[in-house]
Amino acid sequence: QVQLVESGGGLVQAGGSLRLSCLASGRTSYVMGWFRQAPGKEREFVAAIRWSEGSTLYADSAKGRFTISRDNAKNMVYLQMNSLKPEDTGVYYCAAGRLVFLSRYSENYAYWGQGTQVTVSS
Repeated sequence: QVQLVESGGGLVQAGGSLRLSCLASGRTSYVMGWFRQAPGKEREFVAAIRWSEGSTLYADSAKGRFTISRDNAKNMVYLQMNSLKPEDTGVYYCAAGRLVFLSRYSENYAYWGQGTQVTVSS
């Protein structure tokens, strides 16, 4: 069983930065992902990373502003978010999946954290 705990959300002004963290216990997954869900909208993919070699995948909205990384020794995955915009507001979820390839589809991830709120004010 994989348990995921997110932290690092908060309120920030547009143009600011936040770093989200995800602690993965009982790690048996191969790929970690970050998703987000804004009020009234569907959950959407943000970024993913493989534990082994660290290859990454980003949503177009995240490219150039967000960076996903991992610390294998600490079982931690991070999402560094820079140049934040009001449209980045939402609940951010960490997800884990026993995947061969990086995926942007939520149904491919079997384990989910409770989420952390990110609010970007204009």
